[in-house]
Amino acid sequence: RCGSAHPSTPALLRLSDTLLTHYRRGVRPVRDWRTTTTVAIDVMVYAILSVDEKNQVLTTYIWYRQHWTDEFLQWDPAHFDNITQISLPAESIWVPDILINEFVDVGKSPDVPYVYVRHHGEVQNLKPIQVVTACSLDIYNFPFDVQNCSLTFTSWLHNIHDINLSLWRQPELVKFDRSVFMNQGEWELLYVLSHFQEFSVKSSDSYAEMKFYVVIRRRPLFYTINLLLPSIFLMVMDIVGFYLPPNSGERVSFKITLLLGYSVFLIIVSDTLPATAVGTPLIGIYFVVCMALLVISLTETIFIVRLVHKQDLQPHVPSWVKHLLLERATALSHAEVSALHLNGSLPLLSLNPAAKLNHYSSEDPREREVAGGTRPTPAFATPAEGSLLIHSILHEITTIRQFLEKRDEFRDVAREWLQVGYVLDVLLFRAYLVAVLAYTITLGTLWSVWQYA
Repeated sequence: RCGSAHPSTPALLRLSDTLLTHYRRGVRPVRDWRTTTTVAIDVMVYAILSVDEKNQVLTTYIWYRQHWTDEFLQWDPAHFDNITQISLPAESIWVPDILINEFVDVGKSPDVPYVYVRHHGEVQNLKPIQVVTACSLDIYNFPFDVQNCSLTFTSWLHNIHDINLSLWRQPELVKFDRSVFMNQGEWELLYVLSHFQEFSVKSSDSYAEMKFYVVIRRRPLFYTINLLLPSIFLMVMDIVGFYLPPNSGERVSFKITLLLGYSVFLIIVSDTLPATAVGTPLIGIYFVVCMALLVISLTETIFIVRLVHKQDLQPHVPSWVKHLLLERATALSHAEVSALHLNGSLPLLSLNPAAKLNHYSSEDPREREVAGGTRPTPAFATPAEGSLLIHSILHEITTIRQFLEKRDEFRDVAREWLQVGYVLDVLLFRAYLVAVLAYTITLGTLWSVWQYA
């Protein structure tokens, strides 16, 4: 086309008037309707604004670029002061209807009203877009999760014979391009994969679509410090609490305090954990299991404390219990149990007040009256009175002997049950420790694999 305006008119004005005077923006810009308009697109991720796990929505900020050939916007630079490109209003020319299929909301994107047009008809449309898209977010591995969200660009109306799509740059350049990405947030951009495909709906016309898979990974340091470490510290303190003497009530109070502290901790962190209607993160299961372990630990402590504080009301230790715990199980906890047997360091519990019998408790009233009266002096005692006095003394000695035997029996029973309590406490502690270590190693391995995979 040649410029028809007056030669003194600025070249940009003459070129703009020449291109847009008879331009029809409502028609696809091809001279032959059989010609396909190919739109080359490119995506550069600038920032990850938010990841809404509950609503399954990803909000990103991207730099979007596309170019196509407009056969009605061509000119000879020699006729227009060697101008090879010009910026024109986007609303004045034909623009392809390229949309993102996953759009669920209109983002707050700045308006860029102009496009660049080159002399051979290439139109470049560059604009930033805040993209609010639906994404299937898998939070099971939280906070070591990796999310893969797609951005599917396609023409909403035109089939592949009218508008085709291609990639502006090579896929390798797109994949690892982090030149504009803001890398100081919670999410780290791993790579961006691109894939072209054709699709059709119910045997209708085929449509072209270009998919960009944005793969991001959460930085777990914040959640490790604020969620995992406090829980680990509380569990370590629970294990240390087993070293308190089982025959003291302090262990029960200590473990109840830990359980209450862990409950408050879960209430505080409940708002931090992501929530979805279809799944629970593994860290939530981890907290529940830790709470269950604390409850089991408290239950075991209550059982042991009751066992070692109720000896006076219990019979002798059954023979099968002695065989299992005081003989066979001693080999598993030799150090602790040998200290109890050899050093005689088992604490003796206070006797039942009912066992501290008064030496008059088994006497009949007549004997008590005789024993409590004024004893006659041997000088004036008759033979009958002397015989009665000897019988009273023998009866008192027998009562004292029975009392001492009963006390020794109570002490033997107390020592046996206390030995059973100590041995059982050591065995349950070791079983609890093995369970906690196995659970910790399993979760640590899984999270390490997910973090460095």
